[in-house]
Amino acid sequence: MKAAVIQNGAVRVAEVQDPVPATGQALVRTHSCGMCASEQHFLHSGQNVIDLSRRFGGPYAGLDFSRPFVPGHEYVGEVIDYGPGSQRTVKPGRRVVSLPVMRQQGAHAVIGFSHDCPGGWGELMLLDEATLIEVPSELDDDMAAMTEPLAVGLEHARRGRPSRDDIPLVVGCGAIGLGVIAGLKLMGIGPIIAADFHTDRREMAIRMGADIAVDPRELSPYAPLPDLGNRRANLIYENVGLPGLLPEIIAACAFETRIVMGGYCMEQEQFYVFAAQNKRLTIHFAGGEEGQDMELALRSIADGRIDVCPWIGERIGLSGVSDAVSRMSGPLAPIRTVIDPRTF
Repeated sequence: MKAAVIQNGAVRVAEVQDPVPATGQALVRTHSCGMCASEQHFLHSGQNVIDLSRRFGGPYAGLDFSRPFVPGHEYVGEVIDYGPGSQRTVKPGRRVVSLPVMRQQGAHAVIGFSHDCPGGWGELMLLDEATLIEVPSELDDDMAAMTEPLAVGLEHARRGRPSRDDIPLVVGCGAIGLGVIAGLKLMGIGPIIAADFHTDRREMAIRMGADIAVDPRELSPYAPLPDLGNRRANLIYENVGLPGLLPEIIAACAFETRIVMGGYCMEQEQFYVFAAQNKRLTIHFAGGEEGQDMELALRSIADGRIDVCPWIGERIGLSGVSDAVSRMSGPLAPIRTVIDPRTF
């Protein structure tokens, strides 16, 4: 099959071996796949991610950075066949999304970050049939591909255990932050404060359900806000992943604030435990989405409760992947570029 692969920090289009499904695995033809910042991280610091996984435990420990792998974990595809002895949970010809995790025979791999489980940047994938979710026939491919990135934000939102008495602050309005805002709105939590340096991202946050969008260069989002009757956020979602942000939040936030760390920082952080203790802070480190988040994300997209259409920018074939990766970061980049690996 044809695929865009990452090898030694570079992207190229290659012919790779077609995957063969084993028991409990579905063979799926990719229709659409979003491009995530995690793939861009691998271009610049992939070996560091692998080394950290090997040192501290993590799903990327099995990757060999010198060997090609097919990324892509935000996908929708059509079931073609199953491995022998499978339960065949979704009929061939139907479209599916799934958790990007393969759990079979004691193995655990992240689809798109594995030499054995190619992702959606290729024509064919192997998916765990136990996690398949059938996509409604009327839902557009690109919209369905937004299920996984939205599900991450929904997971982070619920990890904060928000209540109607909370005033949440979402720091960073990329895909994860926007998903957090959508999840909070879905739960009836508000008012919601969003903070981002970039005008377009603040405007997108309002479209997703934020009530106030703050430029941190002009007004501290952690301080009492005049538009909220000088009330302060007491539940903060960090979705940036840059070193130094956690100690900044600890120093500036209110007493008994709850902090949910969703940003993916791969550098060491230093902060004063003294400050966190004196304020009686709770810090939760959020992980990836679970099955319930994928189900809710797909239902919410399909029934129109969450509109992810503004997230989707350019649609490209395999030949456009390398250039698109180089343009992923920055305030003018779309929330998601989507790949159709059936086209070149």
